[in-house]
Amino acid sequence: MTPVLVGNPVSPYARKALLALELKGIAYRIDPISPFFGDERFGEISPLRRIPVLIEGDFALCDSSVILQYLEDTRPEPSLLPADPRDRARARWIEEWADTRFGDVVIWKLFNEAVIRPAFWGAERDVEKIATIAATELAEVLDWLERQVPEQGFLFGDRPTVADVAVAPFFANLGWGRIPYDLERRPRTAAWLARMEAGTPLGRLNGIAAQLMRSLPPQHRDLLPDLGMAVADDTFGTDRPRRGPMTPA
Repeated sequence: MTPVLVGNPVSPYARKALLALELKGIAYRIDPISPFFGDERFGEISPLRRIPVLIEGDFALCDSSVILQYLEDTRPEPSLLPADPRDRARARWIEEWADTRFGDVVIWKLFNEAVIRPAFWGAERDVEKIATIAATELAEVLDWLERQVPEQGFLFGDRPTVADVAVAPFFANLGWGRIPYDLERRPRTAAWLARMEAGTPLGRLNGIAAQLMRSLPPQHRDLLPDLGMAVADDTFGTDRPRRGPMTPA
């Protein structure tokens, strides 16, 4: 049974799951909804009204990290975890850091302020607030990441792991949000990100998401076949946005 990934490629969490599916060679279909455009049924499969959700038949699973672990358990080859137990634990920690701290800064403090609130809720873009967060909290997390990145290869050797897959998608959202950040003084991160975009499906997925950013979320389902993605037969999407229980004000 071909799994369905519910989630819009513009979301770095959805792109993380899509990247894992592609790295493992798993065929899938996509229901490219934004979490703000989910219907009542979406609230049943995702009580927090967040994406992505993986569906296989009558089985639905929320949260990108849980989805990646499920894929690892059910389709173990090629593995997205390092072989060494200490590296494996460390990779999982970096995935957790990406999901929480990096995601909080990039998505909920910056991309939300720069794109989501103006586009969906009619708020004005607060340029000063964005610049302040970028110069402080974003700089702090990028400096930490620079200290973790090796000069060659990926975060844990010569192939990407859950750590790479979790961290790399966030950078495209910074660009789409016109959020200032400096990789010139973080050369290891810049080189690693270039390897991720050129050497994995991430570059193509980022390109698809960039195309979607030019249109409204309810139109994305019709656009994806021309961008090379197979869409699900059904959709959880609606035409009007609504806030979820964890949507920031």
